[in-house]
Amino acid sequence: MKTPGEVLREGELEKRSDSLFQLWKKKRGVLTPDRLRLFPAGPGARPKELRFHSILKVDCVERTGKYVYFTIVTTDRKEIDFRCACESSWNSSITLALIDFQNRRALQAFRSRQERTATAPAEPLAS
Repeated sequence: MKTPGEVLREGELEKRSDSLFQLWKKKRGVLTPDRLRLFPAGPGARPKELRFHSILKVDCVERTGKYVYFTIVTTDRKEIDFRCACESSWNSSITLALIDFQNRRALQAFRSRQERTATAPAEPLAS
């Protein structure tokens, strides 16, 4: 079983800014079993976190000669655009980690329902 702090992947990717000019900004990404942390290029800046419980999907994958472009869609329907070098496949790593996270949550929910059902008092049978 994976631990939340375990680093699955670390490296460079770029995030499109929300500003008027929508510039691509280099980030150091750190992928763990429950989140993606994005560290700015400058020293001392605080990382931004995208927790998997707030991500719906990785969408809009487009491959060009040099880059793979992809969008992370959050539960509040915000779209965050990224790009990475073709050979780095960050989009695949994030997608697989997200699916693993969602599967673990579904399994936990299933087990919780089973435990509640097992501990609930039995209903008397009608005759």
